[in-house]
Amino acid sequence: MSPSAPNPRALWAQALRQRSVWLRAVRLGLSVGCLQAVVNQGDHWFSGAVDRAVVIKSIVSPLIGFTLVLVSAAETWVHGTASLETEN
Repeated sequence: MSPSAPNPRALWAQALRQRSVWLRAVRLGLSVGCLQAVVNQGDHWFSGAVDRAVVIKSIVSPLIGFTLVLVSAAETWVHGTASLETEN
């Protein structure tokens, strides 16, 4: 790695401190994850057949969506920042 090349680990740490990255994850990841939970477990909720597994799946679905969007938003931020630093 040349001295002018950005440090990937430092860029990822910096990306995860960006408010915009977290807001995107909350806005998109949790909303899509909640929609996914409704689609996948909604029939159980409406029929009253809610057990422990349904509750766990209902909680995990939004968390998976949130995590995927968080990583994607951070990666987008890292690549954008790295390309700006290499141009200068």
